[in-house]
Amino acid sequence: MRILNLLIVLLAFTHISAVAQDLRIAAIFSDNMVLQQQTYVPLWGWARKGSKVSITTSWDDKTYETVADKVGKWRLSVETPAAGGPYSINVSASETINLQNVYIGEVWFASGQSNMSMKLKGYKHQPVIGSTDAILQSKGKKIHFINIPELAAYKPLEDVKNTKWEVASLATTGECSAVCWFFADLLNRQLDVPIGIINASYGGSNVEAWMSEVACNEFADIVVPPKSDETSPWIGNVATLLYNGMIHPVEGYGIKGLLWYQGESNIFNVPRYAPSVAAMVKDWRTKWNRGDLPFYFVQIAPYDYKEWNFFTPQWPEISAYQREAQMKIQTLISNCAMAVTLDIGTEFQIHSPHKKEVGERLALLALTKTYGMNGFECESPEYERMEIKGDKVILYFSKQFMGLTSYGRELTLFEIAGENKVFVKADAYIDEGKGTVVVSSRLVKEPRAVRYAFKNYVSAELFGTGGLPVSSFRTDDWE
Repeated sequence: MRILNLLIVLLAFTHISAVAQDLRIAAIFSDNMVLQQQTYVPLWGWARKGSKVSITTSWDDKTYETVADKVGKWRLSVETPAAGGPYSINVSASETINLQNVYIGEVWFASGQSNMSMKLKGYKHQPVIGSTDAILQSKGKKIHFINIPELAAYKPLEDVKNTKWEVASLATTGECSAVCWFFADLLNRQLDVPIGIINASYGGSNVEAWMSEVACNEFADIVVPPKSDETSPWIGNVATLLYNGMIHPVEGYGIKGLLWYQGESNIFNVPRYAPSVAAMVKDWRTKWNRGDLPFYFVQIAPYDYKEWNFFTPQWPEISAYQREAQMKIQTLISNCAMAVTLDIGTEFQIHSPHKKEVGERLALLALTKTYGMNGFECESPEYERMEIKGDKVILYFSKQFMGLTSYGRELTLFEIAGENKVFVKADAYIDEGKGTVVVSSRLVKEPRAVRYAFKNYVSAELFGTGGLPVSSFRTDDWE
């Protein structure tokens, strides 16, 4: 009897082992997925060690073959045509996996914290303006999305669990990131191709959590925790953990570019924020083997951070310094641009309901800088330099499309200071003939510096004529 029981156990174990080694494809690949058009996109998964894996794509009936390595991992790339669909993909080894309703189009990877993860239907008691209309109009649109499950891991994971690609519908669209939806919707309307969105974001996360160990090692003050098999859905601010659990398992998926909306959780170490994001993007581009991968990001919106200043008394207007740091990101990363949100903050709600403006501003950047469209304002005018003339300061702005405007309102958010470094409210006006702003005050006869909207919470009053707000800025570097 003991021998019989032992045989049964051994047979069961053998069966389990065999099942564990049977054909499997990574969870990022499922029915309804969108693949990046006109390129070679990787597919990967697992099979029995040494077994042959074949992939056949219905758009051209080509078959691609590879062999699972010594740990059962396989990976190969397939050529994609111009946008279209639906298609199917057959993956065969000891068994067959058939992926249906596959579309070819434009795929974007989005990440960040809660303002990126905020769903189109909103958070509890926190709305997204226009969400109901957007959901009702989503039916039939060729916009597909997948949300990577929130998971922190103490070592890089090979796969994610419990997720799949969704097709836009009344039942599903509300689960899409609001920023991503409005981004995808504008791209879909302008490009007339299917759009795929991969959303890997986590509320309250800091940038260090999204950095790999390699990226973190560039900074002596970032502590990388020891590797272990431990995972948790509740940790979003420990270095490398979200990279390990949410980025590493899907990195390499064929994409057109990166979207990023994060920064609120890094206001406690503003000086290192821009170089940290630059290190993260450099590493992600390396992992995707795309050194020029577009990176478009969102500047954090105005909000009353007074209760946060307990930790940063040296920077009373802490978010203004963070917005400044985010502007510097553009000088550290190539093929990069920032969407400004100085006009759509909410004083006492960190999750602004104005997600349509955010998503569409990211889309304007992509349409112009990635897809080559023009004829419209795509980015905010940006402070470039100043010139002192007597008791006046002349401010010059780059990235102007059709000039500057305040929509007829008085400019009240400018401040000016002399050698004493004391800022006072300034008089300011737009010189429409030169596209500059002239700033002065009767209290400052010899001006040395100007600041605009350099506060935690403000509502923008200086814009490009296309409606995009100028970021808060300062001309000084005084502490």
